[in-house]
Amino acid sequence: MTFSPLEQSVLEEIRPTREELDRMYSLADRLIADIRASGRADGMMVGSVARKTCVHGDRDLDIFMLFDPSLPREDLEREGLALAWRIAQQYTDTIREKYAEHPYLNATIDGLDVDLVPCYRVEEATGIQSAVDRTPFHNRYISARISGYTDDVLLFKQFVKAGGVYGSDQMTEGFAGYLCELLVLHYGGFHALLKAAAQWKPGMFIDIEQHAAKWFDEPLVVIDPVDPCRNVSASVSDTKLLEFIELCQGYLKSPSKWFFYRPPICILTEEEVHARLLGRESAFLAITLKTPPYIEDIVVPQLRKSLHTLVDLLKRHEFVVARGDTWMHEDRSMMLFELLVDSLPAIRYHAGPPVTAHVNAAKFIEKYIHSDIIFAGPYIREGRYGVELPRRYRHAQDLLSSPEVFATALGKHVKHSMKEGYTVHSGIECWQPGFEPFISEFLQKSSPLVRIRRAEARTS
Repeated sequence: MTFSPLEQSVLEEIRPTREELDRMYSLADRLIADIRASGRADGMMVGSVARKTCVHGDRDLDIFMLFDPSLPREDLEREGLALAWRIAQQYTDTIREKYAEHPYLNATIDGLDVDLVPCYRVEEATGIQSAVDRTPFHNRYISARISGYTDDVLLFKQFVKAGGVYGSDQMTEGFAGYLCELLVLHYGGFHALLKAAAQWKPGMFIDIEQHAAKWFDEPLVVIDPVDPCRNVSASVSDTKLLEFIELCQGYLKSPSKWFFYRPPICILTEEEVHARLLGRESAFLAITLKTPPYIEDIVVPQLRKSLHTLVDLLKRHEFVVARGDTWMHEDRSMMLFELLVDSLPAIRYHAGPPVTAHVNAAKFIEKYIHSDIIFAGPYIREGRYGVELPRRYRHAQDLLSSPEVFATALGKHVKHSMKEGYTVHSGIECWQPGFEPFISEFLQKSSPLVRIRRAEARTS
C-alpha cells in the first residue's frame, strides 16, 4: 500500500517502537508464565498489543486466563479473581477489581495498564459460555490475516481517534479496535476503506465470512467472523456512524493533519460561559449526583436513560427543551439541560373528554362545575370539554427538584444515587468543578469535520 507523504509522517509518529513492544511482551511473558505455573489455567495475550496494531503510547495490556470449560461459572469467577489477585500482587499494589460480565482485575504494572481477565478455554467460538470467551478467537482470526495491513490499521485507528469516533464504550458509542481491524481487512487497506465508507448509509451490512445467523436492526452491522450471531459494530450509534461517514468524505476531498490529530477543545472560562449563556438567552439547568459505584458501561446507559426520561417529564409539563447531554466522572456525574422556556404562566389548559362521550363528559363537568381553583371552564374546545387550571410547577428548576422526578423511569442505580441526594443547578451555577470540558464542548458543539475545517482555517 502506498501512503501519501502526510500519511507517512503520521505513521512515523504513531508506530510503536521496538522498545515499547519488547517491554510489553516481556511483561506479558512473565504474567503468562505465572498463570501457567498455577496449574489452574493457561495464559494468553490478546488485543492490539498481541496483534501489533497498537498505536505508539498505548499502555493497555490484556492478559486472559483460560480455565477448563467444565468449571462452574461461580467457580470461574471466584478462582479466576483469586488467581488474578495472587499474580498482580507480585508486581504492584495498584490493583482495582472491575466487573463486566464477570469480575476481573485491572492493575498498573511498570507503568502499563494491565487487565487480568478469566475466561473459558473453549474449542469453538460457538461454544462460548461468557462474552469474553470470544476474544481469543478474535485474536487468532486477526493475527492470521493482519500481515501487510498493520500500517493501514494504525492509520485508520488514528483517524477515528482524532475524529472522536473511536471506542466501543457507552460514552463514545463508536468503533472498537477489533472493528477497525476487520474493516481494514475487508476492504483491503486504509484508502479503500475510506472510499467505501464515504458512500455508506445507515443500515450498512457487512458479512465477511458470509455466515450471518441472526438479523440485526442497527445503524451498522458487521457480522463477527468467529460468531455468526454477533454484530461487532453494535456499539456504533447513528450519530457516530454519520460523523464517521462525514470524516471519510472530508478527508477524501481535502486531507490534512487535523484528521489524525484532534483539534484541542477550547476550555471556556467561567466568565466566558456566563457571557455565552447571556448571549443565548436560553435557560441552563444541571443535575449533579454521586456516580454509582459501577463500571462506565453500566452507569452511562442509565445516565442517558435518566436524562431522556427527565426531558420527557419537562416536556409533559410544557417546558421547552432544546437539548441535553450527560457526563460521568469517577466520583460525580452530571445531566445538563438547555431549555428555551423554563418559566410558565400560572394558568394551564387541561383537556377533558369529548362532548359526545356523554357519561365521561358529565363526570368531568360535575368534577369542576363548583370548583373554586379553576380560572375558567368547563367549556367546549375542539370538540372536547376543558378547564383552565393553576399550574403546579411554574419553573423547571422546581419540577426537577420535586418528588415527580422519582416517579419517572430513571436508571436503577442513578435513581438510588439521586435518592441519597442530588443538586439542581441553574444558569452559571451549572459551571461545576471537573465538568469544564463537558460544558465547554456542549456550548461549542459541532461535527468532527466542522472542527477540523475550523482548525485548518486557524492554522493556514
